[in-house]
Amino acid sequence: MESKLPFTKKNYQLMVLGLLTLVVGFTIMSIDKADYGFGFLGLTLGPLIVLAGFGIEIFAIMHRSDPKK
Repeated sequence: MESKLPFTKKNYQLMVLGLLTLVVGFTIMSIDKADYGFGFLGLTLGPLIVLAGFGIEIFAIMHRSDPKK
């Protein structure tokens, strides 16, 4: 019997991975010790990780499972 739900277990696993990546990115931005967060962590590394987290979320939403299974 084919499921009519739009997301599968893999979609939800990818969404959780994306959320964890977002949390890590925002945490890295918040621990920057430079004035007003203008250091490497706050301006470069953190935003790149957050961007990767949003990319994972978009992929998780758009991912379609194999209809043959």
